[in-house]
Amino acid sequence: MGLGVGAGIFYYKALVDAHRARGLSPRLLMVHADVRRVMGLAAAGEAQQLAEYLARLLEPLALGGAEVASVPAFAPQVCARQLAVISPLPLISLVDAIVSELKRLRCRRVALFGARVTMETRMFGSLEGVDVVMPKADELDTIAGIYGRVVEEGRASIEDHEVLSKLAHTLIDREGLDSIILAGTDLAFVFNPENTDFPYLDGARIHIEAIMREIAPESVTA
Repeated sequence: MGLGVGAGIFYYKALVDAHRARGLSPRLLMVHADVRRVMGLAAAGEAQQLAEYLARLLEPLALGGAEVASVPAFAPQVCARQLAVISPLPLISLVDAIVSELKRLRCRRVALFGARVTMETRMFGSLEGVDVVMPKADELDTIAGIYGRVVEEGRASIEDHEVLSKLAHTLIDREGLDSIILAGTDLAFVFNPENTDFPYLDGARIHIEAIMREIAPESVTA
């Protein structure tokens, strides 16, 4: 299930590439959610209403033969518990994948880059055992503003990269962070392994690897 158009395309391409790298032919179905509706419900804390909306979108995927599903966006994770109960398909959790990676890497102190609701709720209180540091108010405004624009436009500028990179270094140095979690799928338009010079965890890429472990376990190398 996609949210922003750019994020949906990113996941689709990454999953296709991951299949091809393993000599597999992908069998994927996608449905697109209304980004403004999802963000509005998430920001309002309407978890049950959001879960019901997403569950309805998952129904045609189940009818189309899908065996598992994922929601490749961070804001909808506010309703993860409610959606798990009513989803017509088993879900591969984005948050669970990140939590597992944090434990594996023994990251104890992090900050989040992403949508305002994701940052302000510290990823909806799901990162137990991890100290999630909140940026200062003006820093949070800057991050949320850039991210919202990237989601809407489906692209990022050189200035976006420079501003967020500088903020990442500032937070890491000032707060003694182990890592910045890229907690917004559309941050793939801003950061990639070649242009990122600070410790980070890419939530979307971690989720994609988790999806591949679930749907093609014999082909995934450790």
